Amino acid sequence: MSGMNGEENEMGENLDRLNENLAKMEELSKRMVAAISAREPADAGLQGPGQDLYLKAGTAYMREMMTNPAKLMEQQVQYWGQTLTHFMEAQQELAKGHLAAPEDHTPDDRRFANPMWKTHPYFNFIKQQYLISSAAIEKAVSELDTLDDKDKKRVEFFSKQIIDLFSPTNYLATNPDALERAVETDGMSLVQGLENLVRDIESHHGEVLPTLADPNAFKVGENIGTAEGAVVFRNRMMELIQYAPTTEKVHKTPLVIFPPWINKFYILDLKAQNSLIRWIVDQGYTLFVVSWKNPDETYADVAMETYVEEGYLEAIRVAREITGEKQVNAIGYCIAGTTLSLTLAYLKKKGDRSVKSATFFTTLTDFSNQGEFSVFLEDDFVDAIERQVADEGILDSYYMSKTFSFLRANDLVYGPAVRSYMMGEAPPAFDLLYWNGDSTNLPGKMAMQYLRGLCQGNGLAGEGFEVLGETVHLSEVTVPVCAIACETDHIAAWKDSFRGVVQMGSKDKTFILSESGHIAGIVNPPSKKKYGHYMNPEVSGAPEAWLEAASYHEGSWWPRWETWLKKRSGTQIKARIPGESGYDVLAPAPGTYVLAKTNS
Repeated sequence: MSGMNGEENEMGENLDRLNENLAKMEELSKRMVAAISAREPADAGLQGPGQDLYLKAGTAYMREMMTNPAKLMEQQVQYWGQTLTHFMEAQQELAKGHLAAPEDHTPDDRRFANPMWKTHPYFNFIKQQYLISSAAIEKAVSELDTLDDKDKKRVEFFSKQIIDLFSPTNYLATNPDALERAVETDGMSLVQGLENLVRDIESHHGEVLPTLADPNAFKVGENIGTAEGAVVFRNRMMELIQYAPTTEKVHKTPLVIFPPWINKFYILDLKAQNSLIRWIVDQGYTLFVVSWKNPDETYADVAMETYVEEGYLEAIRVAREITGEKQVNAIGYCIAGTTLSLTLAYLKKKGDRSVKSATFFTTLTDFSNQGEFSVFLEDDFVDAIERQVADEGILDSYYMSKTFSFLRANDLVYGPAVRSYMMGEAPPAFDLLYWNGDSTNLPGKMAMQYLRGLCQGNGLAGEGFEVLGETVHLSEVTVPVCAIACETDHIAAWKDSFRGVVQMGSKDKTFILSESGHIAGIVNPPSKKKYGHYMNPEVSGAPEAWLEAASYHEGSWWPRWETWLKKRSGTQIKARIPGESGYDVLAPAPGTYVLAKTNS
């Protein structure tokens, strides 16, 4: 009897906890409704493609139906056959008295890692039917032959977004991991998940975007972005940081890094082990890094030429004055590499030889093809952005974060949402994801110049792009250049980066293709021995031909690039200390601008 009483007491306690959790969920639901109701109406053009794309896709499908009904019937029969076969196999197992799934030959997928997706008849049936349906949709879209390539690429992309959205892993009733966790915790995981969801909705003013990293795990300047240095110059556009030397002697020619102003510069200094900033200083260079101002609505009229004049030209001037050198070497990363190209072409027009050589990290200069990102560069989206920046003065960081996240939706949206909202897990303490969430706004005028004049108009590689009263062209980049692109980069596809370098006017060109993507391929320290790279000294022709003739090298590209840089950096002199050359120390690194947060 005592044993029964103990079980009854335990069951009673479990029921009490469950009821308490249900009450908490009710209270959290009220908060969620309040947070969602505070959401400001958003331009429909920023939420999805324009209606014309749906019309084109529907028209193409109807045209296929009328002109080639046999093909569509074949698609349907194949889908029906796979579905019926799958159903019959499941039924046969049950008829034999086996509470088991039929044989499963579906490919491995991280979303379906729980063994129950293979062994449990309910979950296995749902998974296999989802994969069958997904493949049928993808096949139907890929065979819409009457759509032009650009529209077809967009239809394929947004179809994939819908397919990913409806994955059974994204819903509680069809996610065994979430259901098991809810039972194990008497519903507490669902309470914690709802708390996470409400927190994200409240912090994004009614929008849903998962928090990818623990916001309290890192503090810039304390446990990330800690390389020693000092702000030696500041204006409304940027702070210029001079890093403290770690060697007795340094090369005469200073090096200036221009990081992108989409996100912040400390991606190059997350921690000591993978800090490119520390590594460069350790090789014996006087290093300056620009930390851009995170703009608010008062920066609405700041343009690309403002970044050139008050950012690039000023940073180059100050670095030259501090070091007493006539020239600097420069690095531009992503959009900052694009703008470095504009700056170099402008300096060429002016007969200014302040830059000795230029390095480009994952940089697009020829925008005739922009890989996966091109689906967001049609007029329906760009028109909506233009309306938004006209109203607010800035392109809010939320829209950029959302766009980049949905390029990798399963990794950056749905996966984190499942872990946070259904499993009740806290966001991980992951420095790279923390940086990814520490986003920045873009000035309205600059954003539209970039989207209209470069992305859509391809001005730099085409008829020219106006900078400070001069029309500049890619062919006017004539300094020695070294470009590093990344093999799986989904933002600046390497083939497009290569095409831009080919069109530069320099007679001295080096192109390095790193393994991995937009960030990991660049932040790739030699000590990790993780990603290799490809080299081919002949930088011309088609990118496919270049790669076919390239040689593969294990390990990071950093030492290979440093060998290239060393030849263009002069003799060794006594190391320079920040604050010793007429420019006072204004603040310790990483400075003050990098600490500013956006409101969204």
